[in-house]
Amino acid sequence: MKVAVLAGGISPERDVSLSSGRMIYKALKEKGHKAVLLDVYLGCEAGDIENIFERDEDWAEGIGAISEEDPDIDSVKALRSDGDRNFFGPNVIHICRAADVVFLALHGENGENGKIQACFDLLGIRYTGTDYVSSALCMDKGLAKELLDYHGIPTPRGIRLRKGEKASGTVPFPCVVKVCCGGSSVGVYVVRDEKGYEDALEAGFCFDSEMLVEEYIEGREFSVGVIDGRALPVIEIEPLQGFYDYKNKYQAGSTIETCPAVLSEEKTAQMQRLAERAFRALRLKNYARMDFMMNEAEEIFCLEANTLPGMTPTSLLPQEARAEGIGFGELCEKIIEAAMRK
Repeated sequence: MKVAVLAGGISPERDVSLSSGRMIYKALKEKGHKAVLLDVYLGCEAGDIENIFERDEDWAEGIGAISEEDPDIDSVKALRSDGDRNFFGPNVIHICRAADVVFLALHGENGENGKIQACFDLLGIRYTGTDYVSSALCMDKGLAKELLDYHGIPTPRGIRLRKGEKASGTVPFPCVVKVCCGGSSVGVYVVRDEKGYEDALEAGFCFDSEMLVEEYIEGREFSVGVIDGRALPVIEIEPLQGFYDYKNKYQAGSTIETCPAVLSEEKTAQMQRLAERAFRALRLKNYARMDFMMNEAEEIFCLEANTLPGMTPTSLLPQEARAEGIGFGELCEKIIEAAMRK
């Protein structure tokens, strides 16, 4: 099968996306697929585009010309003079239309907000992950929270706050302040006093014009992947320091991850049912990952849904699949198979 793996972009999660893209690309090549790895923003200047899937070269090596560690987004943008007029890099759309399916390894803005999905729908390009409606819904954590509440799925109490406006309610300390439209815990802060709260709002509004302030749930953190509506084994996340922020998510050795999680059969089944219900409530398709907290009273709260979960060496979804006997390459193929049925 001809697969275009799209990664990179210009969101703060560019580095994670490149890491996911490399893993997916290499796994698909090992499975015998004709795969090409593209930076969605920088594109491909190669001459022989028509036969690009037949070319024998290591695309993962080529895309590495732009560092994936602590990327300078302004420097990436400076590599294109027309980036303000067209998000897609040279030949990206042409190559995606020539593929049987596009594997989206994008994270954050213009990857998970539904814009690329809507564009691909109009162009008849098949892609992995959910559609543009559910992508946009889940990208806005405030909207997603309202939908979960409506469907009776427990979430932490919280309020939305726009830049420049006063809060319509209060959330007692400690609380969590996070950007409404972000991922990989970029712009997420646990605050315990008024000074920390003001600092978190100031920092968060640099990423987004709207923030979500939620009660802090003290307890254990879990995640549950869902593929084609069916929950995978539950994984527990225990950061060695602080909470499960950007560093703890992607720096090897900074978090203890246990899969399957050490839970009673009843609690495991309850969390998996909640993950499947959230998947349906948010109108998700193909695959996604739901994050949960469980307090000391063993009450479970759904934090959010990730519509394009990370596929890096330390990512949660591949670990959950592995606990069920599904290797990384097989997981990628299962995601593609579900996308082909979508």
